[in-house]
Amino acid sequence: VQLAESGGGTVQIGGSLRLSCVASGFTFDNHRLVWFPQAPGKGRVGVLCITTVNGRAYYSERVEGRFTASSDNDKQTTYLQVNNLHTDDTAVYTCAAAVGPCYVPPGGSFYYSDSDFFSWGQGTQVIVST
Repeated sequence: VQLAESGGGTVQIGGSLRLSCVASGFTFDNHRLVWFPQAPGKGRVGVLCITTVNGRAYYSERVEGRFTASSDNDKQTTYLQVNNLHTDDTAVYTCAAAVGPCYVPPGGSFYYSDSDFFSWGQGTQVIVST
């Protein structure tokens, strides 16, 4: 069971990147993928969750309108289009997989627990320069 991210790089403020998370070792159907950017010296907080069975995605306020997730189940891949990047988006972006759809409590954003995830990728580095 493995997740592999790619697509990171160095971009200027306002730039864009398309990140990928490829899954192997399990059938990519009834799962959810959460993306975690982790900046140096800071904690890891999920910014979006995508349900692979229907491609529905949920975003934190921090990235709403700038990040877009999609899923191609035939390729066992989720994509993260990141636009209008800010310097505080500089981070290692990691995806993690859990069984079942994203959980969204009434009136809230998506919810997750680290114990939900059975696989984590190694991450891909995004650097936003001035």
